[in-house]
Parts: sequence; C-alpha cells; structure tokens
Amino acid sequence: MKRNVSFSDVLEALERLNGVAHRTPVVTSRILNKMSDQEVYVKCENFQRGGAFKFRGAYNAISQLSREEKKRGVVAFSSGNHAQAVALAAKELGILAVNYMPIDSPSIKKEAMKEYGGEVVFYDRMNEDREAIARKFSEEKGMTIIPPFDDPRVVAGAGTSALELLQDVGTVDVMMVPIGGGGLISGTSIAAHGFDARIKVIGVEPEGAHDTLLSLRAGKRVGIPPSNTIADGLRATIPGRFTFPIIEKHVENIVTVNDDEIIEAMRFAMTRLKMVVEPSGAVTLAALLSKRLPFKNKRVGIIISGGNVDPSLVARSL
Repeated sequence: MKRNVSFSDVLEALERLNGVAHRTPVVTSRILNKMSDQEVYVKCENFQRGGAFKFRGAYNAISQLSREEKKRGVVAFSSGNHAQAVALAAKELGILAVNYMPIDSPSIKKEAMKEYGGEVVFYDRMNEDREAIARKFSEEKGMTIIPPFDDPRVVAGAGTSALELLQDVGTVDVMMVPIGGGGLISGTSIAAHGFDARIKVIGVEPEGAHDTLLSLRAGKRVGIPPSNTIADGLRATIPGRFTFPIIEKHVENIVTVNDDEIIEAMRFAMTRLKMVVEPSGAVTLAALLSKRLPFKNKRVGIIISGGNVDPSLVARSL
C-alpha cells in the first residue's frame, strides 16, 4: 500500500465512488452569509450514505482490498460514523465487518450498526485503547484493519467531498473542516490545493479536544486526555501518524469552538437551514457564527461532516 496521497488519488477515488456514494448537495443561505460576514457554501455530508462523509473513505479503502483480504473480512474502530461506514461498505461488497465502538456512542449510531449488519464489540474509551484491542483481534482472525483516518485510501476518499464542492461552485478563498483524527482535513487539503493552491484550509476543533492545534504549536504529535466534548466524533486524543504531516504542510490555521457554540450551531442548522446536524458536523458552522475567521467577505466552503445525532440531544439543543 502506498504511503502518500496525491490529487490524482482523490480523482481516482471520486471515480471509484461514482454511483456508489451520494454526490451531496451544496447549499447557501443569505442569513448565514449576513451573520458570518462571508459568502458561504455548505457541503452537506449529513445527507451522505450512513449519514456522514465517512462512507467515502471506507468504501474507497475496502473496495481496493485483494480478493483474499475481502474473504477474511475487515475490522474497524470508531466512535460511530466510521463504524457505520465500514459496515455499510462491507455490506455493499459482500464481506464481513467487525467494529469496535465506545460503549457511550450515541444510541442512533448503535442502532444503525444493527441495521447495516456489522458485528459490534463495545469498549470503554476512557480506560481502553481501541486501536490496540482492534489490532489484536485482527491479527488473531487474519482480518484487515480499516482505520478511521490514518490510511491513504481513507484520506483520498474523504477528499472527494471537498473536490465535489469545488467542482460545483468553483474555487473559494477558504475551506473550513472539522478535525478529529485528521482524515477529512488531510483529504480536503490535498483536494483543495490540487484544485487551487491559493485556497486557505482552516480546521475546527472543540475546546478540550484540540490535540491537533497543540501538535501544530509544538511541531510534533501531542497527546491529550480523552475529552468529554459533545462532539463525540472529534474526541481523538492524538493526530494520526499519517495525517499529521499532511496537516503540517497544508493547513493554514486551526480554530476552536466550545460546546455551547456547537449547540447553537445545531439549533441554527435546524431552524434556519432546515437540516439535522450532529455536534461533530456542526463545528465549522459554529466557527462561522462565532466569527472565528479574522477576515470578512470571502468565499468560504465549509463541510458539514455528518448528521447522526441522538434525537434527545436535538430536543435539548432546541
């Protein structure tokens, strides 16, 4: 497997996903433009298969496995969206998938796993190393690990979301992307700079789960304790080994938002954009509404990364 990702890999992933993944809509809103002082284009990955952008990377990775690897099946570890994506992609390709999920994952994500047919093993994110237990299982069973972000095929697949946005609306001044482990912002950076090298890529992390921001400041990967942020999909404790060098090379800046701002962004999406957005997917919208960008009147593309949110949380946010 190659250990780098190029713009051509993102183009090939887009072709591979043609007719399999949804080409999700890009929406605009005059009230959002007015409130943020920007010209905003919203890429709605909450309408993607599995309810999040993760299907792109999962399918792109699994579809490239050898016949023997597909026979033995795949293993994933995820807070929910990647697990759902792997289960759905594996089902499409007729292979077995086993997923390690935190016991505190939102109930909607757990229920979706049952529907997709993936086998689920729960773990305690506060006391167990998900990657270690998944790797041990994969070695015992001879199954292939499909990482949630630290894999070139996953990164290339994730980058297709930004590429579609740029193909649909033309170039932008800024792309804003949520950061968990770094797969989406890595793929977005490669896609954006392959399309137009002048685009500034800005990441958004929750306060308290800002391991990538701390790592960029330190010039090396920095680990943090597990966070209890509402944005459950962005609780990575250290940037990926593969993704961090891409982030260092391509990302202009990282801003943070707090849970209250995330909840307000979810409420705005529901009441003004008429969209259900999960907390992790709402961080880019939260950064815009909180005016974290140090400039005005720019063309800004943002990715809403997912919409798998517990209905009770939606009710509380409203």
